[in-house]
Amino acid sequence: MMKIEIWSDVMCPFCYIGKRRFEDALQQFAHKGEVEIEWKSFQLNPDMVTNPSVNINQYLADAKGWTLEYAQQMNNHVTEMAAEVGLNYHMDNAVVANSLKAHRFTHLAKKYNLGDAAEEALFKAYFTEGKNVDDTDTLAELGSAIGLNPDEIKQTLVTDAFIDDVKHDIAEAQYLGIQGVPFFVMNNKYGVSGAQAVPVFTQTLEKAFAEWNDDQSKPKLDVIEGPTCGPDGDC
Repeated sequence: MMKIEIWSDVMCPFCYIGKRRFEDALQQFAHKGEVEIEWKSFQLNPDMVTNPSVNINQYLADAKGWTLEYAQQMNNHVTEMAAEVGLNYHMDNAVVANSLKAHRFTHLAKKYNLGDAAEEALFKAYFTEGKNVDDTDTLAELGSAIGLNPDEIKQTLVTDAFIDDVKHDIAEAQYLGIQGVPFFVMNNKYGVSGAQAVPVFTQTLEKAFAEWNDDQSKPKLDVIEGPTCGPDGDC
């Protein structure tokens, strides 16, 4: 299976849009059954303090020094972009929430091959349903809907489980020079930054897969021959 890794953060509006565009490209890809997808953690604002009482427009205005009107315009713009790929954003209802717990939830889901389902559930919860993705009961509810054990989710999130996994993903992103999300790495060789148009994903998929497929037919090692003994006793 050719590996595709996707770094994202649940509060990134372009990550959900990028997910849909990538899925559109993958659906058209002739070898989609030979592709393995792994979601990776990236925190846009690790110091964010969860505050359900603050409107996301006001939070962005305060955090970035924007006017409230400009923050609303920006969120209206991404809402229109989301609608183009069939997503229904309700940015006015988005809950200001630290994403660490959501990333830990995703790593738990990955144990059961439910990483993609977890990402989808989190994006929908944050952008469409206005749910608090830093709330343990909310995450247990989301997890139960995709086939996880809600009690295991709660037991996991009261510990420090998967924090190191999240930090490892973030460190790996830094090593690769990833400065923003979404970021797609195909076959550990080609990177696609941002919510690119479907043809960009399609072209990169085809190129990465062709090279990956060619590598599968090559010897795994470049061998320097020397005196040996074989299993038939010949030396």
